[in-house]
Amino acid sequence: MHRLTELLRKAGGKWGLSLFLVAAAALAHAEEPMLLASGSAGSALEAAKQLLRYLADGNIEEAARLSNAPQRRYELLRDYRAKVGEEEFKRVFGQYFHPENRLVAEYRLGSRRLLIWDLGEEAHHLAGQYYVEIEEGKFLMDDVPSEERSRLRQALDSYRKKQNR
Repeated sequence: MHRLTELLRKAGGKWGLSLFLVAAAALAHAEEPMLLASGSAGSALEAAKQLLRYLADGNIEEAARLSNAPQRRYELLRDYRAKVGEEEFKRVFGQYFHPENRLVAEYRLGSRRLLIWDLGEEAHHLAGQYYVEIEEGKFLMDDVPSEERSRLRQALDSYRKKQNR
């Protein structure tokens, strides 16, 4: 930011204002969730598949380890499984692997990702999953509230609205 301020001071006049507007537009654009191309580098899809395999098998302990808040994730999964029963729990998460259900979009915002699944057998319900990259190519389910996650939630809401038109 100091470099930008220095450039603006030196440029002055019309150019200073133009540089400021270009820089402001670039900064605003950099903060928006970006749609990733299917299969692109930096995707959280493999982490999601591993997590879903554990859940479809009913292995909530291993699934919870793939979260950035493992204790909280374990408790949520345990409570959900107790509410719906073991078989329904496995069915719900196993449906992600059915051919009619597929990943339809992935958004990136910094180190965070939003995966959007079209669960076709559930009247095309669009389900979102949030991930965070903790090191190059390694992702955990993002269970910690943050500004970025809130903005990705807005991207999910927007995507759902576009699909319902």
